[in-house]
Amino acid sequence: MEQMNEIAEKLKLLGDKTRLTMLALLKEREWCVCEFVDIFDMSQPAISQHLRKLKSQGIVNEARRGQWVYYSLNVADKPYIQAVLNEIPSSNEILTSLNKKINCACD
Repeated sequence: MEQMNEIAEKLKLLGDKTRLTMLALLKEREWCVCEFVDIFDMSQPAISQHLRKLKSQGIVNEARRGQWVYYSLNVADKPYIQAVLNEIPSSNEILTSLNKKINCACD
């Protein structure tokens, strides 16, 4: 039952559209917090809160480079999350639907 509880907690995080979209974008490359701020039109603290929840469940990794934090997907050992992400549109499709282009101020 413990494993079921862990899986349920991780999948619960995917019920949020913003977090699910973040994971879909992370399928193809790592992203900086500043890029997510622009893509989602949200404040940096709000974006960081979403990413903190994903990190706390081991779904994303973070790497600090200078003043910026980059996130990458960490689901190799979570096939149930991989299965969900396999059904999600590509980054290009997502960015096009949001009418966004990648403009990273962090480079």
